Amino acid sequence: MVAYSFQKRFGPPILSGRKRHTIRAERAGRSRHARPGEAVQLYTGMRTKHCRLLGEPACTAVLPVRMNLRAGIVFANDGWIRLPIDLDLFAVADGFRDWDDLLAFWAEQHPGVTDFSGVMVQWHPLIPLQPLAPLEQELLEHGIDVAQAWEEAARGG
Repeated sequence: MVAYSFQKRFGPPILSGRKRHTIRAERAGRSRHARPGEAVQLYTGMRTKHCRLLGEPACTAVLPVRMNLRAGIVFANDGWIRLPIDLDLFAVADGFRDWDDLLAFWAEQHPGVTDFSGVMVQWHPLIPLQPLAPLEQELLEHGIDVAQAWEEAARGG
């Protein structure tokens, strides 16, 4: 079974089923990506004391992906994505607000990289391992980051 770790901000979109893929670099050596039909473990905060297993859905596909961030062109799902609305939809499916949010994240996490080739690992909609509390479910339905909401509440915000 292959495990994928995500930043905390991606937990709510994964739990809500809005984010059903991850874009990753090819793996070298003995390490590998999931294969279709194989269960994947989805975590936030892996290898930290805040580690949380979100679920173990089945991988549905592993497809090549190429992004030219400067030109605003993506090759994914065996087709080209060029129109602004389609780039926004692609970004939303990857857990971002829109294409500009994806670009800002990419610039922060991968400075200087504007051309990327890798894979897009897709999975079945997630069924959380732990049922969501009613308040958490309501927050997710309104697009609110549950972890951030709990942190703000703990700080008295």
